[in-house]
Amino acid sequence: MQLGTRWAVGEQAPANLPEVVGYAVSTVEEELVATDVDTAGWSWTLTWLEGKPVVELDDGTVIRYNPAEDSATITQTVETDAGDFGEV
Repeated sequence: MQLGTRWAVGEQAPANLPEVVGYAVSTVEEELVATDVDTAGWSWTLTWLEGKPVVELDDGTVIRYNPAEDSATITQTVETDAGDFGEV
């Protein structure tokens, strides 16, 4: 059994994450900095699902690891304005 953990945005990710997941975390953080998002107080949460890491940011961004391809998939929430779709 593996226990999860939390760490603040900008801090070092846990060493037991696959390298590609660590890169994905860095990529998300770099994008947040580039778009001037205030991440004060934000944290990442690492959980293990069937032995694979799942990392979630407080804004809903999720990073999942695919060991067969040694890849990480980043899924980000998209905020939409109701006005974008016209009258309902």
